[in-house]
Amino acid sequence: MAHPHMFDDDDSVLERVRELAAALPGSDEKVSHGRPAFFTKKVFAYYGGSLKVDGEWIQHPQSLMLRPDESDRRALLEDSRTFVPAYLGVSGWIGIDLDDATDWSEIAELLDASYRLTAPRSSIAELDARD
Repeated sequence: MAHPHMFDDDDSVLERVRELAAALPGSDEKVSHGRPAFFTKKVFAYYGGSLKVDGEWIQHPQSLMLRPDESDRRALLEDSRTFVPAYLGVSGWIGIDLDDATDWSEIAELLDASYRLTAPRSSIAELDARD
């Protein structure tokens, strides 16, 4: 049985995430477990997530799940916007809540870091050649 879509294509925050992810070489989007997933050969980000607190699921529909650099992870987890998402958190992923007032340059940097942990070397080289 397929998962129901847990996002709205008219979401302005999702649109901004899509723009940032699409700017990365070789990136594409698919729906995985009802949520937008951004990937090359492996997923580097998901839009929307959840966590379980005291047996109840807490939804974070306007959030971004990604894998930060290990050196940034601890500082990010001290930020009130972040959380350890269900299922992915044990593998080092974090979630960060987003809204229209989000610092999109920070999100672009976090996407870049997560992308670099999963993308093929040739795609990373192409990204580095742009800079």
